[in-house]
Amino acid sequence: MKSNGNPVISLEEVLKAIAPDGVDGKLPPVHLWNPQHCGDIRMEIRKDGSWWHEGTRIGRERLVKLFSRILRKDPDGEIYLVTPYEKVIVHVEDAPFLAVRVDRIGEPGRDQVLAFTTNLGDVTLAGPDAALRVETDPETLEPSPYVLVRSGLEAKLTRPAFYDLVNMAEAHEGAANVLGVWSQGKFFELGPAT
Repeated sequence: MKSNGNPVISLEEVLKAIAPDGVDGKLPPVHLWNPQHCGDIRMEIRKDGSWWHEGTRIGRERLVKLFSRILRKDPDGEIYLVTPYEKVIVHVEDAPFLAVRVDRIGEPGRDQVLAFTTNLGDVTLAGPDAALRVETDPETLEPSPYVLVRSGLEAKLTRPAFYDLVNMAEAHEGAANVLGVWSQGKFFELGPAT
């Protein structure tokens, strides 16, 4: 045991707890973990999707993917890296993920499904359980589109992905001046038709 009272846990034990099937397996149950120890180790995700620790960029993609699997957004609005043993705050400049690609599954229209792939390989299907939203800057009128990836964690669409999405847009049935897209039977507004 360490002098501060926290047990010494090996990296192998932590990896086995958070990724028992390896990095490409199913997501660990971070919603079930409620460790008491919480700290700030100066971890951040910048708006370009890069991960940083104490001012140094984390260049190992496999490590970033592992960390991304144990992210959790708590009711306090903060995002944490969570293990069964501790949680640490992650400072997120914009969104924890970037949606780098959008694919349409099925014929265009109400029944199509829009699949978004993130910079870390996650795939989310927009629909009733994974909202697509667009914020518009009041000064520049520049849109910022986001899609829910999981449990309150969103991906900001990259410019190319958003342009692909806009190319799929159609006018809303009830308002001809509003453009949006369908996915899994839900219509998501993208903005006014200009």
